[in-house]
Amino acid sequence: MRLFKTPEHECSYYPERRAVMSVLDPHDATLGERYGAALAHGFRRTGGMVYKPICSHCRACVATRLTLADFVPNRSQRRTWQKNLDVVATWTAPVANDEHRMLYRAYLNDRHHGNNDGDRDPFESLVSPFPSTVFLELRLAGQLVCLAVTDRVSDGLSAVYTAYDTTLAERSLGTLAILHQMTFARAQELQFLYLGFWLDGHPQMDYKRRFLPQEQLINGRWLLRR
Repeated sequence: MRLFKTPEHECSYYPERRAVMSVLDPHDATLGERYGAALAHGFRRTGGMVYKPICSHCRACVATRLTLADFVPNRSQRRTWQKNLDVVATWTAPVANDEHRMLYRAYLNDRHHGNNDGDRDPFESLVSPFPSTVFLELRLAGQLVCLAVTDRVSDGLSAVYTAYDTTLAERSLGTLAILHQMTFARAQELQFLYLGFWLDGHPQMDYKRRFLPQEQLINGRWLLRR
């Protein structure tokens, strides 16, 4: 498979830094079949693009996954599960509707200062061309309060992106979505939940350190962190 290198561009995590990505050929007919192996080598996806950072002067992005057989929720995560027993979780086909788009745009406006593309369909960067994508919907009294775009591969699930109602901060819906993804993966006898990149101390990504034990891809090897 051909591998491409992007031009240097503004980092989406640290705007003062420059980033470069390695991208698998998006037109390769076997990309869907190789997607799981790519995750195991530290890649992520946005839309149909499967990529990983290869920045020469920065190693902040660390690919992270949970080994489901080893994970035990901590006290805070158990409390999150208990206080959300009234939230209904449903796995659906990845067909975006107006309800999904409204939640996603509201989430972007609150957490990312309206960082969207105007009239462009916001789900263009979320829904995969592969048949492996599913949506996790969390509903409270029938209202959609969280949407987690999730990919299934041979050895696990990949948490692609999660948007939720930020006015319900006390419910920790992002954490709840991960707990439901793990529950579903275990029921399917899968091994891993891929959480994407962890950035130490980054306000949007540091939450991942609270899920332990976890594996981190360091210098090409998955190392256990407890």
